[in-house]
Order: sequence, then C-alpha cells, then structure tokens
Amino acid sequence: MRGRGALIYVMGPSGAGKDTLLAGARASLDPAAFAFAHRYITRPPMPEDENFVALSPTEFAARRAAGFFAFAWRARNVDYGIGAEIDAWRAMGLCVVVSGSRADWAGGAPERAGAVPVLITAPAELLARRLADRGRDKDVAARLARADAFAIDAPHLVRVENDGTVTEGVDALVAAFTAIRRGSAAAA
Repeated sequence: MRGRGALIYVMGPSGAGKDTLLAGARASLDPAAFAFAHRYITRPPMPEDENFVALSPTEFAARRAAGFFAFAWRARNVDYGIGAEIDAWRAMGLCVVVSGSRADWAGGAPERAGAVPVLITAPAELLARRLADRGRDKDVAARLARADAFAIDAPHLVRVENDGTVTEGVDALVAAFTAIRRGSAAAA
C-alpha cells in the first residue's frame, strides 16, 4: 500500500511567473507521481490563461456550501477554489501540486492540511515589467502593492526566485517539487 502523497501549495505575487513555471514543471514531471490540481474560478477564461474550470458565482457558492472545495478564497472580486478531489489523489500516493493564494495560506487552511508552501518570487522591477508586458492587468500599481502585502512565515517554506530564464525557473521548481516528494516518501 502506498503512503499518503505530499501536498505542495504554490503561491506568489502577480507577475512572479507562477503559471509559466507550473506549466513547465507539469510537462517535466512524471504524471504517475505528480498530480496538478486545476482551479475553479468565477470568471471566464482568457487567451493564454491557466487551464481552469469556469463557474458562475451561483455555481461556485453551491459547490462551496456542499463541501466540494479543499480550499477556497476570494481575490480581486473573483472566487477561486481547489477541488476536494486532491484528498483522493493524495490517498493514492500522488504528490499533489496546487496553485494557491498567499491570502488563503495566511488564513491557515493549507497549513492545517499539511501543505508544504512554495513561494515563487521575483524582484519588484521584474514583477512590474512582466505585469506591463502581459497587458491584461488594469491596475499594475495595485498588483505591485499586493506583492508585499502577505508575508509568508512558515518554517518549512521553500522559495523559488524566478529572476532568470524560464528554463532556469522551471528547473528550480522541478528540483523543489522532487525534493519535497522525496522528503514526504522518506517520512511515510
């Protein structure tokens, strides 16, 4: 029988490159060992978005009330959720990767669930340039102000500084995920 898989909770400020690095890690890692959870979000998808399930606010509220989400939070007038199916995946021994929120982490639910926090960061000037380049953010200044709004203080925090090439960032994230999985397997 397999042991319970690790839960990796990835977060970081807008412009840090989370979606890009997560997509690269997902393509690089063994899907028989790692499961990447999709998010449920109350906004329509946009080109070049992450793969997510779009829900109406009413659908989201009903699913939340029914206990369909392991984690749920609200940011910038949009609801986000991670499905409770991640518990089944972990029970199967998979290492589950979640794209979460610093505000949700601060609320304590992921930490209580035993998640390992992974914070993807980048210098402020790089965040500003990336936000401006992607052109979808109406208020870049507000996004930058939020970059320092949440201090993540966890003794087992893993930091990935995404200030180089995409390949370097993906390699660093893959190395972090692999080390977390190894550590989880050793503890089981």
